[in-house]
Amino acid sequence: MKLGKHLAAEPMTLQLAPFIDVILFLLIFFLLTWNTARYEAELGVRLPTAQQAETSTRMPGEILINVNPAGDIIVNRRTLQPAELESILAKVTKDFPDQAVILRADASVPYQKVIAVIDICKAARVGNIAFTTAPPAASP
Repeated sequence: MKLGKHLAAEPMTLQLAPFIDVILFLLIFFLLTWNTARYEAELGVRLPTAQQAETSTRMPGEILINVNPAGDIIVNRRTLQPAELESILAKVTKDFPDQAVILRADASVPYQKVIAVIDICKAARVGNIAFTTAPPAASP
């Protein structure tokens, strides 16, 4: 009676198809998110400068509200009327009460227009509003 009969083991092979699928999905995801972030930053909004400006990374899910020099409100490359913005924010905050909103207003936009956007956010019950600024230009 032979108890320890050894069978010839098949050589192990690396399955590349699932690995390639995952890599392609990650590549597509990063290309799409990078493209969106790039367009949001290229809207021609010249940010005001601040001596104490801190660099921070944008978190996924944050709503970026741009106010261009003409005073237009732009979200996801769409120009919105104040009522439309309030409706969108109200729907989002209903499902996500702690939703973060980032306000990017051009330095030449009248202060009253910025306050109007803040009022819209408050009417939609947004409690987490952040402002973006640019660091001062470096002296030569």
